[in-house]
Amino acid sequence: MHLIIDADDTLWENNIYFERAFDEFCDFLSHSTLTPREVRDVLDAIETANAKIHGYGSLKFGKNLRQTYEQLAQRGITDADLQTVMGFAERILEQPMEIIPGVPDTLAYLAERHELTLFTKGTPDEQRLKIDRSGLAIHFAHTAIVREKHADAYRELVRERSMHPPATWMIGNSPKSDVNPALEAGLNAVFVPHAHTWVLEKEEIRPGNGRLLMVDRFSELQKHF
Repeated sequence: MHLIIDADDTLWENNIYFERAFDEFCDFLSHSTLTPREVRDVLDAIETANAKIHGYGSLKFGKNLRQTYEQLAQRGITDADLQTVMGFAERILEQPMEIIPGVPDTLAYLAERHELTLFTKGTPDEQRLKIDRSGLAIHFAHTAIVREKHADAYRELVRERSMHPPATWMIGNSPKSDVNPALEAGLNAVFVPHAHTWVLEKEEIRPGNGRLLMVDRFSELQKHF
């Protein structure tokens, strides 16, 4: 059996650091009328548009924050202001790796029984850095980093690794990038909810050709695989 496993917010904490950077940004922006939720709506729109062109990652997030600041700032914008805004995002990579509880033992258990593939999206250098820092790469037979995790990306991975779709499962926290495209591609999927999944990764789970399993935490995979 092949198990394809997501990285950010499935194996380790990721979005919480982006959320903290956004909170710092809101404090610095100090808008007189817009609430943080309204500021976030502006940022979400910018991120949605830019992700299609520039992709994902902390540096891309910094550029999105900068664009949001340039759009919403109520005072003259200085180079120092823009450096401060970019700094909120740059510090994300400096945060310690926080592995989600139960992940190391569960990966060790699964790797003895199945072939594991780590499948993540984002800036390759940034994702490789996180993978190296996590110490979890030893459990995976293969790692793939792509710009976007859509159904075609799953089909290509299946072809490259000679996977048999009915015996292949995608495991992750994102309905948009992990569950729905895997099901669309004819794979099975395991949804592992995360309390802080990025809002742009949330969507209704759609029925697909494969089977769907939901678990409360990553460690529960040991009961099923």
